[in-house]
Amino acid sequence: MLRIENLSLKFDQKDIFTDVSLEINKGEIYALLGRNGTGKSTLAGIILGLITPQSGDIYFEGEKINDFSLTDRAKKGIILAWQKNIVVAGLTVREYIKLSSPNGITEEEIKECVDSVGLNCDDYLGREIDQRLSGGERKRIELASVLAAKPKLAILDEPDSGIDAVSIAMIEDTIKKIASEGAVLLITHQEDIIEICTRAGILCGSKIIRETGPEDAVKYFKKHCDYCEMVNRPDLDRAFEGAL
Repeated sequence: MLRIENLSLKFDQKDIFTDVSLEINKGEIYALLGRNGTGKSTLAGIILGLITPQSGDIYFEGEKINDFSLTDRAKKGIILAWQKNIVVAGLTVREYIKLSSPNGITEEEIKECVDSVGLNCDDYLGREIDQRLSGGERKRIELASVLAAKPKLAILDEPDSGIDAVSIAMIEDTIKKIASEGAVLLITHQEDIIEICTRAGILCGSKIIRETGPEDAVKYFKKHCDYCEMVNRPDLDRAFEGAL
């Protein structure tokens, strides 16, 4: 579904990405795991068309989209749910979710989206999206809007941040549902949510230093990344070793 080939990006003489390649298949949940500052959200911005790399190609459903605008990529079905809380003052939850659906959505479908993220429709559909909502509530509303959009590729930036332990299972089910109708690129620095993924890539030092299954990725991250003092300066010889 998504293929990135030999992507390179430099800001102020600093290498953000060096010859990065990855592929995400239909129905897959691919996790991009890395410490803060390794460039995870920057990669999301490149895929979305907000940032132009110095070199490399991006293909979506076999079509090269390097020159596609943000709007064109959205029309192709690429949607990003930002890590930052949504700010749409004046809109109710119902109105926001309705606007998120490009082909229209029924009241019943809106309710299904809200139910899926663990929010009570009676309590939330008529509420305005404002500062009275907690960060976790807004995060769940954003996920409901992604469900309503029915994307081919959903890029979810830290979807588990601000979510309590009781609700995390419901969020994971929502992510699985989104992937069942397309694919998901899951950006995170938390290990727990990786368990629902099919594959994971660990980003550091301008490269994906390891690409593996979720269990192996979590073990590697806990052992080498959680308390690493070499963020963006990894020991690449050790990183590319086959054994942990």
